[in-house]
Amino acid sequence: MPAVFAVLTAGLLAFHRSVPNSPGRLGSLLDVFLPWLGLVVLVLLGLGLLRRSATALVALLLPVAAWTYLFSGLLLPGAKAGPHELVVVQHNVSDENTDPVGTARALADAGPDLIALQELVSQELQAYEKTLAPDYPYHAVRGTVGLWSKHPLTDPRPLDIKPQGLAGPWSRGLRTVVHTPRGEIAAYVAHLPSVRIRVSGLASSWRDESADLLGKAIAAEQLKTVILLGDLNGTVDDRGLAPLTSRMNVAERGFAFSFPADFPLARIDQVMACSATVAHIGTLPATGSDHLPVAARIALTSVR
Repeated sequence: MPAVFAVLTAGLLAFHRSVPNSPGRLGSLLDVFLPWLGLVVLVLLGLGLLRRSATALVALLLPVAAWTYLFSGLLLPGAKAGPHELVVVQHNVSDENTDPVGTARALADAGPDLIALQELVSQELQAYEKTLAPDYPYHAVRGTVGLWSKHPLTDPRPLDIKPQGLAGPWSRGLRTVVHTPRGEIAAYVAHLPSVRIRVSGLASSWRDESADLLGKAIAAEQLKTVILLGDLNGTVDDRGLAPLTSRMNVAERGFAFSFPADFPLARIDQVMACSATVAHIGTLPATGSDHLPVAARIALTSVR
């Protein structure tokens, strides 16, 4: 029996894209938790050793090989920081955060070039602006998302990524231009709709629609180099984010599970780039949010 489960686990890892997304978007649900199938391998290893089954232990080579192919690169140490890197921090600060000043200070202490925030509520916005102002003189806020920068920002504008059928005011996208020493970069900050895990499966239709709108906006971008920072409510393996991951580079090193902060199971806070490399991504210490902040190093070529 352990050998059978080993083969099935290897099949899910190797062919997870073949799992149908209906009913209930089960394929996307599998995508989200795909790295955790490595724990199944450990359980099967224990069973194989307990039963002293040579067949089971040999069969385990299949899921081990599949997991290693998919994820081992993320465990490798990142290359040393280069001279032309942009350090960015992405954080959903939570609209229930009771310590916005402490949160802002913690993010600024990491010393990034850019800080992207989501779930900015009007009554706490001034606290973030005042705390970040000494180190980040440039910022743009549209709706509940914002970007703080050490480099000048121009042409900030809201980004329409609101799904049809979503009632009420909803402004969770921003596009602006960052004037870095290496040239102009289009920076997108986004907060895609939440998903829910139900008995019927994964409820993600609004998230998927919003991701499609965001992907189309990035595809139409005129600047060569683009970075996306946001709470995308999905992992880079989630096929619901294919409109973005098919166009943009994702982190080459680091798992950086960011949610929930108390027991992180998945990285739904993302940093992606076009015509640039996300060399490494990792988490920062917890703040007053239910998400962990993530910090990434983006290797730039000349973008002039």
